[in-house]
Amino acid sequence: MNPVQLSIFAHRLSGICDEMGAVLRRSALSPNIKDRLDFSCAVFDRDGELCAQAAHIPVHLGSMAYAMRDLVEGKDWQPGSLLVVNDPYLGGTHLPDVTVIAPVFADDPSPIAFTVTRAHHANIGASAPGSMPVSRTLDEEGLVIAPTWLKRNGQWNTSLTRALAGLDEATDANEVPLNSPRLADFLAQSSACNTGAKRVADLISERGAGWFAQGLDALNAYAERRARAVLATLPQGEYVFSDVMDDDGQGQKDIVIKARVVIADNSVSVDFAGTANQVAGNINCPLSVAAAAVYYVFRCLMPADVPACAGTFRPIRLTAPKGSLLNANRPAAVAAGNVETSSRVVDVIMGALAQAIPERMAAASQGSMNNVAMGMPGQGGWDYYETMGGGMGAHARGDGLSAVQTHMTNTLNTPIESLERHYPLRVLRYAVRRGSGGAGQFRGGDGIVRELEFLGPAIFTLLTERRLHAPWGLAGGKSGACGENRLNDKPLAPKYTGQANVGDRLLIATPGGGGYGEVVD
Repeated sequence: MNPVQLSIFAHRLSGICDEMGAVLRRSALSPNIKDRLDFSCAVFDRDGELCAQAAHIPVHLGSMAYAMRDLVEGKDWQPGSLLVVNDPYLGGTHLPDVTVIAPVFADDPSPIAFTVTRAHHANIGASAPGSMPVSRTLDEEGLVIAPTWLKRNGQWNTSLTRALAGLDEATDANEVPLNSPRLADFLAQSSACNTGAKRVADLISERGAGWFAQGLDALNAYAERRARAVLATLPQGEYVFSDVMDDDGQGQKDIVIKARVVIADNSVSVDFAGTANQVAGNINCPLSVAAAAVYYVFRCLMPADVPACAGTFRPIRLTAPKGSLLNANRPAAVAAGNVETSSRVVDVIMGALAQAIPERMAAASQGSMNNVAMGMPGQGGWDYYETMGGGMGAHARGDGLSAVQTHMTNTLNTPIESLERHYPLRVLRYAVRRGSGGAGQFRGGDGIVRELEFLGPAIFTLLTERRLHAPWGLAGGKSGACGENRLNDKPLAPKYTGQANVGDRLLIATPGGGGYGEVVD
């Protein structure tokens, strides 16, 4: 392909991912997907190598890029099939993030590509409403789905669909509960995958499977050249940085994440030796989540027009000791690893690179997704989950943004109108947390304050970070403010599960970003 043809080819693939996202959003029922946009869509080749992705959620996309090969190989793929998985140790991230995969066929008995969606489900059967408990084992976190056929030869897997819908086998065991609200988001994911598969098949039909494969080879080669060109601009050397997690929710505090970043020969290697061993709480994560954070940081250094495909990440290698916080062994709990630990990995990699290119790195952002999960179990119960924005770190060219999601998440807030319509909650306050950003030549962004009143009894869970250790400043900038969690003005721990009564008030004040540069009088 000449450069113009290659650009058109790349944009058509990414456009398919965008259309998949639009279908998923417009088909889903839950505020988690249709309002917060907690989902991601991508296209992979026959070997499970990333072809294209939409600009969705970095922790979803990077982990899929790292683990998809293992998910698609060795399966008896057939037309009309859909594969579903959420097992963190078999290609997932944490249990609420459920992945659906559809094959693409084109004049060959084997698939030539795959379309994939990953979406967060607020009820995956965990021990606490919202399916983000302060857990100690994977089993406490909900239904674990090994790679399983959701659909086979056009037929739904009845037992699995009933489990996803929260139904037992006792009643109408042979009926697929397609009208179940809990199943609706899975059906939306399936529709998005099928839409994407049709669009990819249409693209292939224009010029043939050989042309498609050659296009992918050219795209990956081009992306790798661009990525290596960027890495060549970085000072070669070894850079070491460490930071800590506040706690694991089970009594262990100041849990170290350490990285050694080596830049050499237009490539980079990241070694997490020295990182703490896996812990009793749920901030552990599989290596795919750590990979997503590493990929994200280096992708941010690349121009926006560099395609996001397998070739982009070929110059990047990473390792982490087996049994460590970033490469945990089953059945370690991982619910917060995907959201909180991935955020700290970004801080650590950026801290290391700041020694080499401080003018291109930002200070630490809020470093937490401020996870709030709540609801009431049982018939007629409800589940609500949200991540909250905060302050972005300042940088050499200006102040950090305020009241935004940062780094590994790219979701929106739940609109107040939607939240109050769907759940027995009232929003009393939603404001910028003025002055929470770190001082400096350029100020860190401010966090937010959100206060909820319970209109009915509920069980709630908080999985938060940067409550004990503030987001650091850079180049002489000051740290941002730590976050705070309060129930009826009583301070709560960073990881906490509790009972709320009617009239109780839950306040979440999110961290500010670190400042950049010395304060100028």
